[in-house]
Amino acid sequence: MNMYVSNLSFHTSDEDLKTLFSQYGTVSSAKVITDRETGRSRGFGFVEMSSDAEAKEAIKGLNNKEIEGRQMSVSVAREKAARTDNKRW
Repeated sequence: MNMYVSNLSFHTSDEDLKTLFSQYGTVSSAKVITDRETGRSRGFGFVEMSSDAEAKEAIKGLNNKEIEGRQMSVSVAREKAARTDNKRW
């Protein structure tokens, strides 16, 4: 299950996110999204866990938890919407 994690500290790294979520099970991937130009964190990321049960426990345990002075929000990630090209010729 893929989870969306928002309101992260701008100092949180991929490894920090993985460590935080690994207390609830096996983390398949953890990625903090960064700005393309500056390389700085955008304050959100995605974590994928190997089982839905572990992910649900992580959501229950970490949603609204304060980490580095910020109240983190954790939810099931929505599927990425297909891009449509709205250009008119």
